[in-house]
Amino acid sequence: MSQSTVSLVLNHMTGAKVSPATRERVFAVAEELGYQLPRRKTTAPAAPPAASGVRRNLIVYLADELSTTSHPAVTIDGARAAAWEHNCLLSVHVTGADRELEDATLETVLANPAVLGVVYATIFTREVELPVRLARRRDPLPCVLLNCLHRERMLSSVIPGEVGGGYAATEHLIEHGHRRIGFINGEPWMDAARDRLKGYRQALATADLPFDPRLVRDGDWMSGSGFEQAMSLLQLERRPTALFCANDLMALGALEAARQLGLSMPDQLSIVGYDDLEIARHAHPALTTVLLPNFGMGQWAVERLIEEAAAQEPLAPRQIKMDCPLVPRDSVAEIVGARQS
Repeated sequence: MSQSTVSLVLNHMTGAKVSPATRERVFAVAEELGYQLPRRKTTAPAAPPAASGVRRNLIVYLADELSTTSHPAVTIDGARAAAWEHNCLLSVHVTGADRELEDATLETVLANPAVLGVVYATIFTREVELPVRLARRRDPLPCVLLNCLHRERMLSSVIPGEVGGGYAATEHLIEHGHRRIGFINGEPWMDAARDRLKGYRQALATADLPFDPRLVRDGDWMSGSGFEQAMSLLQLERRPTALFCANDLMALGALEAARQLGLSMPDQLSIVGYDDLEIARHAHPALTTVLLPNFGMGQWAVERLIEEAAAQEPLAPRQIKMDCPLVPRDSVAEIVGARQS
């Protein structure tokens, strides 16, 4: 199972969607190996109380969007779990990236003396201009960026390690003997798409395989574009033996395209997705994919915020890229006789 699943189980993160059977397996193997995880603190170092004497235990989570995909909800789950573990509460506010609404929200919620700090989250990984209240830093309250970065790197931030995720997916296919690997990307203007493509190219270069632009297609993250672009790739004179799709929805579209062309999977075509959506494990065959660490990023952002709030002196900002590990399932197979030209 994935490194992230093991981490969630060993850290007793109840917000994670891990079955009781999987939890039992992890604990059994850990005991067999003699592995002991240091007990996590149930409370964080106390932040200094507000001037009014009110205990500061309210974390403001400011998000631009929640409903577009399932990813923000999972990130909030991680943030909520970490906050509750440290006896704090999470207050979520959605602004639709409207700067006026962001400023108005902050002016109102930061007037509450119980506020510990702000997590500023975006649905797409990108560089952001901070709201006035945060940019001016008029308050001693800390702020941590989630899934975004500030140009001057003045605040701690956590983003997914997308280059590593793209590399892991492509490397997995190469290790199974594939040499012609098609790549169906998302919208190329997005940071996630650019970095996943970069990881794909780096893995090819590491294996001394040439990059062939004819094997790369741009989609729109939806299953329909995965279907269309897979149809295009799989009808090439020298079709790829494997497809890496930059998200699970496009991978599901690619699976359907392969079925319509009469290809047996994974014997005649291997497919890897990205995100590890719930539906990926129920595909036929179950989809090998890359985990987008939304839960872990939400957890880290809150824990870092609490750490900064409790520090006696201002801490230097930290910027981390969280690993996007491979989740192997049934949609990848070894090529028999495997060296292709």
